[in-house]
Amino acid sequence: MKTLTLQIPDTLALEPKQAAMLLATRLYERGDLSLGQAAELAGYSKRTFMELLADYGVAVFELTEEELLADMQNAARYHS
Repeated sequence: MKTLTLQIPDTLALEPKQAAMLLATRLYERGDLSLGQAAELAGYSKRTFMELLADYGVAVFELTEEELLADMQNAARYHS
């Protein structure tokens, strides 16, 4: 893994852990990192990272309306 050093203005109250989370979140959102890779970069478990994604407005699953409806229909078949 590479190391990245950033100089952040003092006026920006950003802790290193927050900066890592922001970078990991954006790279995950763009599809550049898998969920596991992004969680590792941010320094969290996958489960915790998934929970924190909501705080950054990032969905864990990107389903179209049609995919969601199909999933709901499939679930209804097995849960009746």
